[in-house]
Amino acid sequence: MDAMENILTRRSVRRYTDRPISEETLHKLLTAAMSGPSCVNARDWSFLVVRDRETLNRMADANGRPAEPLRGAAAGILVCGDLERAFPRAKEYWVVDGAIAAENLCLAAHALGIGSVWLGTWPQMDRVQRQRELFQLPEHIVPHSLIALGYPAGEPEARGEIYEADRVHFERW
Repeated sequence: MDAMENILTRRSVRRYTDRPISEETLHKLLTAAMSGPSCVNARDWSFLVVRDRETLNRMADANGRPAEPLRGAAAGILVCGDLERAFPRAKEYWVVDGAIAAENLCLAAHALGIGSVWLGTWPQMDRVQRQRELFQLPEHIVPHSLIALGYPAGEPEARGEIYEADRVHFERW
């Protein structure tokens, strides 16, 4: 699958089969996540991989109703920012770096035939705190988002054209 096809056909997948995801495949997904750019190459992300069913359910509980897909996922990945590695003069870039890593992970999953859905955590501080407590994270590690992963149960719906010309401006507003 070429890059444009991958980007244009990726969908948020919320229902999965019970097929597990191999260690090798998880390694590929995490490699893709870590291959994105980060502010001054700080690489200020960390990832917590969960496959245990009970822990996936607790992650879903901690993030609230939108995180229900974790209950049927083969794996969940908590994307975190590492404030000790963040660019000292603008630590807030960790949020952008985490988003880039999460998108790379989702695109790689799609290319490998795995469904994914991005589930927001930060900046909803109640969710951040519950994930932090669940995993006993050190203070400098900040939960950013969750990615539910699994082989899709069914075919995601295709979508039509998404390009919106009225949102594009050339040379000036």
